[in-house]
Amino acid sequence: MEEKFISWSDFEKVEMRVGTVLSAEVFKEAKKPAYKLLIDFGEYGIKKSSAQITKLYHPEEIIGKQIIAVVNFPPKQIANIQSECLVLGAVQSDEVTLLTSDKPIKNGLRIA
Repeated sequence: MEEKFISWSDFEKVEMRVGTVLSAEVFKEAKKPAYKLLIDFGEYGIKKSSAQITKLYHPEEIIGKQIIAVVNFPPKQIANIQSECLVLGAVQSDEVTLLTSDKPIKNGLRIA
């Protein structure tokens, strides 16, 4: 696989932050199976997202989980919601494993 390098200043532009999932429900209107999430990023506010994580997770098990998301993409219309952040996960085939914190930490902390 060919390596693709970015500069340190490019990396610094990406705001990956810790947030706690407040609610999760099946996103019936989405084209691909997904959940609607409401995520608390502390001083950065509560943001909505659509996440295609239905293969490995049930809504009730991700409520309260601290996840990692990119919070400085422009909002994106997905079916009938404006997704305000991109929830991060490792992708293998069509399964997404959420990136999480292994210890409770303050919502909004930046990933560096």
